Amino acid sequence: MSNETPCIAVCLISPKSSLCLGCGRTLPEIARWHRMESAERLAVMALLPRRMADAGLAPMAARAEPD
Repeated sequence: MSNETPCIAVCLISPKSSLCLGCGRTLPEIARWHRMESAERLAVMALLPRRMADAGLAPMAARAEPD
């Protein structure tokens, strides 16, 4: 994936938080992502770790089983 997307191709929306379980974006953010300017994308991406933590969601990479 591009450096300007948090997408990890795990697209599931949490009914409780309305956030994507893979990346932490909302459906409106996902829908307009390709129309956002680079600066806006980077600003949203900077918010995602805290947003997911506040919602009690661990990043998908942290949930993966170790080999």
